[in-house]
Amino acid sequence: MSRWEGRSWVTLGDSISAAGVYQPIVAKALGFGHVDNLGKSGCTMTAGGERNEGATVHVGRRLERSYDCVTIFAGTNDYRLNRPLGSLEDDSLYTFCGAYIVLIEALLTANPACRLNLWTPLQRDKDGYDSKRPNELGHRLTDYAQAIREIGRTYALPVLDLHEESGFNKLTLDHLTTDRLHPNEAGHARIAQMAIAFLNKL
Repeated sequence: MSRWEGRSWVTLGDSISAAGVYQPIVAKALGFGHVDNLGKSGCTMTAGGERNEGATVHVGRRLERSYDCVTIFAGTNDYRLNRPLGSLEDDSLYTFCGAYIVLIEALLTANPACRLNLWTPLQRDKDGYDSKRPNELGHRLTDYAQAIREIGRTYALPVLDLHEESGFNKLTLDHLTTDRLHPNEAGHARIAQMAIAFLNKL
């Protein structure tokens, strides 16, 4: 029996989570009893901008219940929308690292028993933004992924490294996505396959 049998899970993030495709696959395989998908399309981890209300940092801090498993899967929109990267010494809601750290500390303060886990963004190649091109602030997508790895190490939190291990890359994006950014059925199945193995080890 899976350790997650009958347990609760919430996913926080952007449109890739908001699509609600990988979660049912994972939930069925691991036996989650309750799953909430709070992904917000087009939104960043970082506060500010036109979609501030949907920022992952805000959505995560507004959780009304305690979950056994909490997944944060964000970063590609922060890269695309030129959100400052910040640093691990940051506590600003308006930088990526600062917002991420504020969210983690809020989640773990409210629910220290939860198994919080962090997922890096997938590689992409849409609207001229790919894994190697710097955004307007000079940050690459790889920089946001690296920040998540460092935050995970700082807080001893497990990181699912989709950026480096999912197989989403410039040669496979047409096969795994609808537009070289958003996963198609095969792409979501790939994410779910990795997530099942990852969560099963926590």
